[in-house]
Amino acid sequence: MADTKQTKSVGEHWVASELARRGWAPAFTRDGLARTDILAVRATPERPMIEVQVKAAVGAEPKGSWLLGEKAQLPPASDREWFVLCLIDKDVTVTVRGFVVPRAHIAAAAWIQHMDWLTDESVPADKRNAPVDRARVYVPSFLAYEGRWDLLEESAYDAPVLLPPRFRELALEPRVGLPPKHPWLDRMPDW
Repeated sequence: MADTKQTKSVGEHWVASELARRGWAPAFTRDGLARTDILAVRATPERPMIEVQVKAAVGAEPKGSWLLGEKAQLPPASDREWFVLCLIDKDVTVTVRGFVVPRAHIAAAAWIQHMDWLTDESVPADKRNAPVDRARVYVPSFLAYEGRWDLLEESAYDAPVLLPPRFRELALEPRVGLPPKHPWLDRMPDW
């Protein structure tokens, strides 16, 4: 599956089917709504709604990765914004793997992983210069979010931070930090 549009389509349809299996009524936005690929509503008296951005990649652990540019690193606009990172096995021998992550966690992880890579003091100067809009995140950073569809039941702001503990340490380092306007700049959560 070399075509990136085909990969994105597989990811979006898989996420929609997983949401429907769990009682959500998903609807594709068809590129008409920034930052959201799928809107889904729960058919309960409260009718909660979620906004889901799907990022799909073909690969295998541990080298599976997703490119998360500047838009992915924007702070959340509501407590119902989520990402589902889909990892599609290139040999189609394993089902799609899904990592359910709040937007604020994605933004932090992309920034932290990229800035740590960019400012790694063990690498000679001028050897790394990719801007943050080329940030790439890897499967091991999100393993604890795999299959966590249950997180969608609550506010994304209340979701536990399941990133590697090292990321918290890096976020507190001046050379790495957090993206501008990130909600954790006001108060760093525990994890």
